[in-house]
Amino acid sequence: MVQTTVSLIKADVGSYVGHNRVHPDLIAKANESLQKAKDENLLIDFYVTNCGDDLELIMTHSKSIENPEIHKLAFDTFMECADIAKSLKLYGAGQDMLKTAFSGNIKGMGPGVCEIAFEERKSEPIICFMADKTEPGAWNLPLFRIFADPFSTAGLIIDTKLHEGFTFEVHDVIENKKIRFKCPAEMYDLLAFIGTPHRYCIKSITRNSDDEIAAVSSTDRLSLIAGKYVGKDDPAMIVRAQSGFPAVGEVLEPFALPFMVAGAMRGSHHFPMMPVGHKDAHPTRFDGPPRVIALGFQLNNGKLGKSVDCFDDPSFDRARQKCNEIADYIRKHGPFEPHRLPESEMEYTTLPQIMKKFEKRFEDIK
Repeated sequence: MVQTTVSLIKADVGSYVGHNRVHPDLIAKANESLQKAKDENLLIDFYVTNCGDDLELIMTHSKSIENPEIHKLAFDTFMECADIAKSLKLYGAGQDMLKTAFSGNIKGMGPGVCEIAFEERKSEPIICFMADKTEPGAWNLPLFRIFADPFSTAGLIIDTKLHEGFTFEVHDVIENKKIRFKCPAEMYDLLAFIGTPHRYCIKSITRNSDDEIAAVSSTDRLSLIAGKYVGKDDPAMIVRAQSGFPAVGEVLEPFALPFMVAGAMRGSHHFPMMPVGHKDAHPTRFDGPPRVIALGFQLNNGKLGKSVDCFDDPSFDRARQKCNEIADYIRKHGPFEPHRLPESEMEYTTLPQIMKKFEKRFEDIK
């Protein structure tokens, strides 16, 4: 049976006003580019959107993961949009395009990449999560709760298709290594690592009963690619739902808690994550709170169909209210930790440029 591949590739190629949102001209150009690829049968279907200042390309096709043609399509689309952004004098035009010569794979070039391939079930709902003003480790807590926490996902206890649990592939983004943890047996071991989200990020999740892929995320770290702060990574992830996987309501449930993530202003602060409908996905207060949107699709032979804006729901109003309350509290800490990130996480922000000015003024304590 032919596999369907879903490629979610995103980049910040310029925004207005400041790091706020994607200009309509960039959305139009991306739609034009992907429609041409669909007409030429490179893509089965596509959906262009944005989360904050990030341009998001959701593409379905029958080619493999990391296919050079698909990656070049995304690369060329981002470059064309970056040219428009420069002509409009948008902020951060071409920001995520750290390399401007395509070499067969867009990974490691700046844009975030999240791809999943599988044989479609009789019914195949997927949810594409996209975040702005935060880092890839922001997915650690919700992914753990979706696939390993029975207090969040009841199906882990009462659904025989989920009862054997899931295996988590975790990437050490500093040392460029990976490790797998089988849950529930290795749950505590998993938590020992993913509780440090700036270094250990959940990359993918598979079902223990048959090793079927359940979820994937982007773990690309812009600062580690560029060697300096060039903006937050603004990750994406794709989660399969229902019929052997957590139900849609279980997949969304962890976001009812506005949990703390790294990001916001200059990527240098802890701030709560706010689940919002697409219309509210433009963080402005202190470049925050970081936003997450969730678009649901009912795949049908690779066709996406009509999207569902999952967080455009009053049942998440209290999460948004609590998020603002937490933001009020944490902002009162100003430049002090825990609002500002700890020193170990500030290496790739703009702070080291300030600290360097005073290196020679330090004296030994006698």
